[in-house]
Amino acid sequence: MCSERNNKDNYDNHDKLFCQNKVVQVVPVVVKKKSSRNMSKITKEQYEFALARIEELLPLVSDETPANDRNAIELTMMSDVVIDYEKEHFPISKPSVAELIELSLEEEGMTQKQLAQEIGVSPSRINDYVSGRAEPTLKIARLLCRVLNITPAQMLGC
Repeated sequence: MCSERNNKDNYDNHDKLFCQNKVVQVVPVVVKKKSSRNMSKITKEQYEFALARIEELLPLVSDETPANDRNAIELTMMSDVVIDYEKEHFPISKPSVAELIELSLEEEGMTQKQLAQEIGVSPSRINDYVSGRAEPTLKIARLLCRVLNITPAQMLGC
């Protein structure tokens, strides 16, 4: 368990933390409310500190831990830092229509030929969709959604 110098309850004016009888440097992490103009940049050092701190906090916080518990609050804050950094530096793009159809075919255990028969188009047309050479019409997209269990929002890239 880590404790601050002089057992004070805030980190604002402290630069060291005592953890298992060792002095550990505290890397300040500034979390600001984001706006479209002024977005606080999280540094790689802050990100790595937050990751390490999360690993320390996870054993201390469980589903039964009260939301106002100091460790639970810190875990939430550190998690927010990691999420914000990863959204900026490791974005996950939405799948294209071609990738969506291909992944859904695999999940449903269907072949392109079976899908073609199911929705009433030629197998070569399905191959055009999967390869990205063509985009389905709205009518075909609706059928693809129904047969492959794809939500319309996913198909439209929303």
